[in-house]
Amino acid sequence: MIFHSAFEYIYLWLPLVGFLVGLIGTLIGGGGGGFFFIPILTILLGVPAQVAVATSLAATLPICIVGSVGHYRNNNIDVRLGLLMSAAGVAGALGGAGITSLITHKQLIICYGSYAVLIALLMIRGIWKKKRDEINGIVKHEDTRITKAVKGTFFGFLAGVITATFGTTGATPVQAGLFAMSKPVKVVIGTSLMVVMANTTSALGAHFLVGKIDLTLVFFLTTGTIIGAMLGPKLIKDVKLERMDGPIRLWYALGMILFGVLMIISALDIMPYLEK
Repeated sequence: MIFHSAFEYIYLWLPLVGFLVGLIGTLIGGGGGGFFFIPILTILLGVPAQVAVATSLAATLPICIVGSVGHYRNNNIDVRLGLLMSAAGVAGALGGAGITSLITHKQLIICYGSYAVLIALLMIRGIWKKKRDEINGIVKHEDTRITKAVKGTFFGFLAGVITATFGTTGATPVQAGLFAMSKPVKVVIGTSLMVVMANTTSALGAHFLVGKIDLTLVFFLTTGTIIGAMLGPKLIKDVKLERMDGPIRLWYALGMILFGVLMIISALDIMPYLEK
């Protein structure tokens, strides 16, 4: 269902939020910056979780579309692998959309906060493991076609379920799969954007039937996301990201942990106890 909420002056900050999210999303891949839409909408604006999920998807889609085009022009997308993961992701997204309507606002917030913390810890573990392998001189060999197909299908399906259930991009499972297949950093970023674009589109279509999308919030957010998404691919075109990848992902993971913990605290109403 689509509706328009009444204008509030705090909405004037949303284009700036959208710009930063769009920029981050196309810099780290998969529109991953869209993760922050949910905490901002629920914690700062008090938007119901079910509305925030569907609205986040609608606001994230321009990041994926614009970013995918930019990275495709810079040859940063593995189209064949991206199509495989996208097909699996669409299947997962169609099934995951129904989960949102079956649980309460508080349950959804707690699940999303827990998911954020868990994924962030896995990201930090992956960064540590990659650094350890580099120090020990361990080099991963390229997977066979069958192994790539299995990994691509699994991680793509998981990303689709996460996208539809939580309204986030599900970029982390996609990127985890691509890194597991030893893809270069820029290819991981571009291909994950392509996959998440398909997941977001299918999940958004499902939420038209079972969710609520606030077009007022979408308008203010996408005003900034489009500009940020256009700028991201241009900024990294001639930049060697291999050395910067670890620090970027580490700070992103720490941000996810912070937002995840804040969401759990807000949902459990334990802030008054912490203040005593």
